[in-house]
Amino acid sequence: MTGLLAEAAQLEHGEGMPRDPAAAAALYCQAARLGSADGQYALGWMAANGRGMPRDDALAWRLFSAAADQGHVQATRLVQALPPREDASLPACMVPPPLPLRVDLDPDPWDRPDYPDASVPVRRIVERLAPAYEVDPDLAMAVIAVESGFRADAVSPKNAQGLMQLIPETAQRFRVSNPFDPESNVRGGLAYLRQLLAMFDGDVRLVAAAYNAGEGAVLRHRGVPPYRETRDYVTRIARLYSLPVHRYRGSAPAAFPAR
Repeated sequence: MTGLLAEAAQLEHGEGMPRDPAAAAALYCQAARLGSADGQYALGWMAANGRGMPRDDALAWRLFSAAADQGHVQATRLVQALPPREDASLPACMVPPPLPLRVDLDPDPWDRPDYPDASVPVRRIVERLAPAYEVDPDLAMAVIAVESGFRADAVSPKNAQGLMQLIPETAQRFRVSNPFDPESNVRGGLAYLRQLLAMFDGDVRLVAAAYNAGEGAVLRHRGVPPYRETRDYVTRIARLYSLPVHRYRGSAPAAFPAR
């Protein structure tokens, strides 16, 4: 990711190579699709200034909003200076490709797990929030079941906290100020799942592996990392959520949900 952003900056400013704003925008867009807040901010800046691409304030707001959603300081300031445009479309390079689906896949192909009574209020939160993030509520429930067993006060030995077990860095990344507040924690976990689904084209095994071990580990190993904990985690998620491919409700969300 760092190399991608560095090359884009060189092309944007003509540092050590011919200046090529269009090529820079294309590289920033790749980084933005992979979830880089710096890439989203840089592409938003180029859209706002018509550099390497047509000027588009609506797209700029959308990209600044995405970066601000991850705590990017400059993007947070700029998104407040532009009129909100939640209807703005993302550039084509940031829209995940259509996912292959089995034509014989039944709309409701498995028996949903019978979670404990403690999960009922959690499911209400998940079903209310998940559609805005384009995350299947059943996938979120599986993650919560495996991560915390529906305990909002859960803390792991690695200091992962709350229902979706957000480590402090992830909580900060998705602007979760109180990880023990069920709704705030679920928002942060859904935002992270949404990013991982886009990064790994809906492959549930890779998304689960990345949620457990980090997206960097999945990218380095080009698949599920060879860690026993992660492989056990992927198996446990699969027992609760049997679809191998997450089905998006649309090609891209209407907007990054506001906090």
